[in-house]
Amino acid sequence: MIIVLKAEATKQDADEILAKIENAGLKPLYMPGTERTVLGALGDERILQGLNITAHPMVDDVKPILASYKRVSRELYPSDSVVHIGNVPFGGEHFSIIGGPCAVEGLDEFRQSASAAVKAGAVALRGGAFKPRTSPYSFQGGGLDALRVMKEIKQELGVPAVTEVMDAADIDMICQHVDALQIGARNMQNFNLLKAVGRTETPVILKRGISATIEETLLAAEYIVDAGNPNVILCERGIRTFETATRNTLDLNAVAFMKRKSHLPVIVDPSHGTGIRELVGPMAKAAVAVGADGVIIEVHHEPKNALSDGQQSLYPEQFAQLMKELDAFITAAGRQTTKRKVA
Repeated sequence: MIIVLKAEATKQDADEILAKIENAGLKPLYMPGTERTVLGALGDERILQGLNITAHPMVDDVKPILASYKRVSRELYPSDSVVHIGNVPFGGEHFSIIGGPCAVEGLDEFRQSASAAVKAGAVALRGGAFKPRTSPYSFQGGGLDALRVMKEIKQELGVPAVTEVMDAADIDMICQHVDALQIGARNMQNFNLLKAVGRTETPVILKRGISATIEETLLAAEYIVDAGNPNVILCERGIRTFETATRNTLDLNAVAFMKRKSHLPVIVDPSHGTGIRELVGPMAKAAVAVGADGVIIEVHHEPKNALSDGQQSLYPEQFAQLMKELDAFITAAGRQTTKRKVA
């Protein structure tokens, strides 16, 4: 339920209504605005109807939240949310670019790939320390040693970093080394993991599952926000369809739809979305056109020798060229390319 207070309503009026909501066993939300204060009440709709909130003299309007996802819906928060990973903003007028290799393979290897990505314009680093792989015989990541490498290089380059978390038991350890947690496509509906990252304040990049609907993706985000962490960035990374020409089908209309339905920032992963190096650039440009707030792209200094996803990783010179070409698209979309802040 959304409760809009009258312009003359005071904080005391809001507190009275919030207390009534909480005493009924519901979850109260307080959202002061520049012109009006908006309150929210989440819980059993039968209890909500019995509260008779409209009887309060300072209540101007009461309306239900129709979406099954409440906190991430634009019905509750009509303005765009801006989520920061370190000092890098995602959402609003910003378009931010994350780059780096699929996996952290070693100190020298990660330094070369990360340095190339940052030099070309990436304002945050990606890299996998724990890798969920379809085959048990594939490279699974370097674990804690890889996290230590990420921390050293991100501090050396002065940019934040994101890596995937697969197990709730690893969250605290990972948060000590990087600035954001990624929930991969395979774990999008691992609800215990979603609730666990929701109990942190660390930003979360939530990737859409390979067979997930848009509503299921937004409900997964709801788990994280409802657990207490509002710092969620949605990521479209392609879904599994009947098409076999590409690794996945990059569903860009989902980006426009999620931006319409949710206030959360949305980024696109054209590397996993296509699985083909030559398609990453065109789909990154298309992501700008449909309203994405950023892209996350795999960059490797020697893709042919990469331990994972070499076929979709850009060479440093390809990434640098794409960054130059993206600027025109970002400007045409009325956005600003986020630049690295040098201390």
